[in-house]
Amino acid sequence: MVDEFRAAFQELIDASVSTDPQQFPPAVHKVYLLASRIPPAERELALEALTPLLSGDHAAPGIIADLSVVAGALVEMGTEPGPAGIEILHRLRTMGKGAIVFVRAWERTGGGTPPDPDTVTADAEARVAADLGADAPAATMCWWTIRRHGLAAKTMLSEPSVRSHTRRDPSLHAELVAIANQLSDLLTEFDQLRALLRMAEVTSALVMDRHSRRAFRVLFDGIGDNFQLHTLLADALIGPRGQGLPGEPPDPRWTASFRDGPVDPAAQTVWGWWNMVAHDGSWIWNEGVPAEIPTIDGEHVLVLDEQPYPRSWNAGRRHSQVHGWLEVESELSPQEADLWWKRVAPAEPALPAEEPTPLPEPVLLHNPSPEGEAQRVRGFVPRAETPPDETEPVPRADQQPSDPRPDEPAPAPDPEPTPVPEPDEDVAAPGEDTADEPAEQPSTPADREPGTTPPAPANSSPTGLPRLPRGVSNSSAWGPTWR
Repeated sequence: MVDEFRAAFQELIDASVSTDPQQFPPAVHKVYLLASRIPPAERELALEALTPLLSGDHAAPGIIADLSVVAGALVEMGTEPGPAGIEILHRLRTMGKGAIVFVRAWERTGGGTPPDPDTVTADAEARVAADLGADAPAATMCWWTIRRHGLAAKTMLSEPSVRSHTRRDPSLHAELVAIANQLSDLLTEFDQLRALLRMAEVTSALVMDRHSRRAFRVLFDGIGDNFQLHTLLADALIGPRGQGLPGEPPDPRWTASFRDGPVDPAAQTVWGWWNMVAHDGSWIWNEGVPAEIPTIDGEHVLVLDEQPYPRSWNAGRRHSQVHGWLEVESELSPQEADLWWKRVAPAEPALPAEEPTPLPEPVLLHNPSPEGEAQRVRGFVPRAETPPDETEPVPRADQQPSDPRPDEPAPAPDPEPTPVPEPDEDVAAPGEDTADEPAEQPSTPADREPGTTPPAPANSSPTGLPRLPRGVSNSSAWGPTWR
């Protein structure tokens, strides 16, 4: 099986370089079928062999985009991305800038929504040529391939080694964030990509418990939102298995679903422990992300206060394809903790104290009832014998809490991405989130019935990545069908 895979992969590389439209589709198909049956080490060698093609100009832009999607499929099968993951991010930086040039030219030549990348035509290139001149073909090519590059990059950023690379290369990270910001309104893949780039921004925090006056430095990665951070902090800090803070430790099934496991249908609702606030006293919402926690001298500072009211949310990572973890690196000495507490705002009432507003006297109907009693106006004031409705809070589908802060609207969570239909193609290639997800985007556990696996879209491969776009493998010039 290994020898058969190696032969198929060599055919794929040969067809890519020689631009042979007859050999590329069957080579992709064969590699895709065999890849899941061989050891991960063999797939890592295959990814290493792809790296020169991804980083150079040995193949046409459409082929490089397809090979990026193939690389993403190998990673989704459990292969370490290695240098291929980094090259895909660099390629996205180049193609993303060109795609933005196309979008801006589209706006300047009449506006409206640009065509879907997979359905670009010669008319689109001719339209932007009125603004870009000789640069129109290159910009249009960037737009035509940008979704595939975005899908591949999203898969790579789901891996901790690739996120770590972006932290060591602030320039690359900043440029990718700028590209994602400008394209996310047009392509949902880039909204998910932006979330993963934000995940890469922070991997540590100073956590201070108001009740005990203790403080801890924690390390983490793969945290898609503060629901996940809140739960894993409780697991690391509460009880004898943690750092001994008072409280009820989280159900192990909750923490497993926020690390790398599925959601247990019998343990879907998580109940919170604290009100998380910043050093200035502002609230840290569970809907937010760790990168939004304010800093002191570059260190994210999180204060744990008493809950003003019960909170609950759904178990499970926002980016289900991303594994999360959190651990306590160290506890600060009492003297060091006291210095930090001097820089933190004092505790404030969790809920504002307001003068109670007296209810008006109920309006009575003076027409006597058959029993001779006055009747209350229906719905104005509930009858004393009718207990208030005490329904259990229903968590949101994408992990919203059931307890919006009184008198202040909670920040709106990132919208769930909508699936983007892919054109039909005879040859299936791998492709695509999070979690926290994760992707990253993969649906959250609350979007489906407990204990079930989300079905793959009809136009996707078993790995969840899309089929090859129309016009790639069938073009003798390895470019769009209009060229």
